[in-house]
Amino acid sequence: MARTARALTIASSDSGGGAGIQADLRAFAAAGCHGASVIVALTAQNTQEVTAIHAVPTGFIIAQLDAVFDDIGVDAMKTGMLLSAEIIEAVAEAIAGRRVPLVVDPVMVASSGARLLREDAVRVMVRAVFPLATVVTPNLPEAEMITGATGTRRELAERLCAMGAAAAIVTGGHGDDP
Repeated sequence: MARTARALTIASSDSGGGAGIQADLRAFAAAGCHGASVIVALTAQNTQEVTAIHAVPTGFIIAQLDAVFDDIGVDAMKTGMLLSAEIIEAVAEAIAGRRVPLVVDPVMVASSGARLLREDAVRVMVRAVFPLATVVTPNLPEAEMITGATGTRRELAERLCAMGAAAAIVTGGHGDDP
């Protein structure tokens, strides 16, 4: 009997349901995976704006990670909105020894324009999480913010790899080229 793949999202909750762990869990289910989640922050948001963000204490984030890994298990994981340097450091430390493929989606700004990753956290993400990633998947504006450069998607992906990512895909939805 085939075992169902287990995917873990480490991200924030979107009260509007359009992004964050809610969207990740829907994507996992559509791919036939069992989805588990570690919530690092809660957002009060809708389709127009983010009105509040509440960070989850890092000790509780680690407790969630341990609970999922110790019982359910994880075949693949991804990160989404991680909010702060403190949360990024805690997550990176907790997953560093786990040999599980990791997709890093460096969620930085909501489609409404609200900042979802504090400015001081970008350097920490590059230093602590990029080296753990199987692939980093920023959208075009995120890739430009992380690298501090403009260019083609290929050039930006190459810069991201030079910054420590094993592989990078600059995702669509922005700009002229796919």
